[in-house]
Amino acid sequence: MAEINFPLLLVVLVAVTGALALIDLLFFAPGRKTAIAQYQASQAVPDPQVLDELNREPKLLEYGKSFFPVLAIVLVLRSFLVEPFQIPSGSMKPTLEVGDFILVNKFAYGIRLPVLDTKVISIGEPQRGDVMVFRYPSNPNINYIKRVVGLPGDTVAYINKQILINGKPVVQKYLGEEPGSLGRVQLLSEQLGDVAHQVRKEVHALRGAPRSQWVVPAGHYFMLGDNRDNSNDSRFWQDPNIEPKYWGMVPDRNIVGKAFAIWMTWADPKFANLPSFSRVGIVQ
Repeated sequence: MAEINFPLLLVVLVAVTGALALIDLLFFAPGRKTAIAQYQASQAVPDPQVLDELNREPKLLEYGKSFFPVLAIVLVLRSFLVEPFQIPSGSMKPTLEVGDFILVNKFAYGIRLPVLDTKVISIGEPQRGDVMVFRYPSNPNINYIKRVVGLPGDTVAYINKQILINGKPVVQKYLGEEPGSLGRVQLLSEQLGDVAHQVRKEVHALRGAPRSQWVVPAGHYFMLGDNRDNSNDSRFWQDPNIEPKYWGMVPDRNIVGKAFAIWMTWADPKFANLPSFSRVGIVQ
C-alpha cells in the first residue's frame, strides 16, 4: 500500500477550501446581498424564510468556508510549531517506549516550508544528545526517531559497544540489569553533550556493524538508538555506490524536529486497553 503524504494532502485541502471561501467572498456573497436587498425593497413585510433561502450558500462553498480556518490552523501548527508522533518500535528504549505519543518542536532547527521542506529561516542546529525526528534517508515517506550522537565534522567510533567521539570515550555509568530478548540487559546512564540519559545494551548480543568508525560529512548527523543492540541507525552504513545501501548519516534536509515531550502512551490502540498518562513528561 502506498504511503499517504499527509503534509501534501493537508496543503492541497487548505488550498482548495481557501479557494472556495475566496470565490464565495468575491462572487457569490455580493450576489446574495443584492438579491436580498431587491427582495426587501419589493416587500412591505419580507418573509424570513425567503430571506434565509436567498442568503443560503451553495453546499460546496459552505463546506469550504467551514473547513478552511480549521485546516489552515492545523497546517500552521503542524508545519511550523508542534507535530505529534507515535513511537512504533523499541529502538529508543528506555527513553521512549512502544506506544508513546510524543510532541516534536518543528521550529527548533529552523522554519521549513511544508511539503518542500526547504529551510527558510535558520533558528538553531541539532545538538549532541538531542532526540530528533527525521525522514528515513532510504525512504523519506517514513519518519524515524533517534538520538544525535555525531555532528558535522566529528569522527565517531563504536567499538565493543562503546562510543568514542573524536577519540574520546562517551562517559557511561552502570545502573543495573533487567531481562532482555537475549537474556540480560544492562542499563547505563550516558552523557552526550549537556544531555544525561539512559541506554540499554544486550549482554549477549553479537550484532555488529559493517564499520566501526565514521567521519560525519558536512550537513549530516550520526544517529543512534538508545536501545543499542536493537536499533537500525547510522552504524549500518556503507559507500552509497556499494550494495547493500545502508542508510547511514542523516542529511539536514531530512530533519523534522526535536522531540521534547511525551503526552500519552497507548501501547495497543485497538481498544484492548485504555491510554495511559503515567509516562507524561519531558524527553531527555
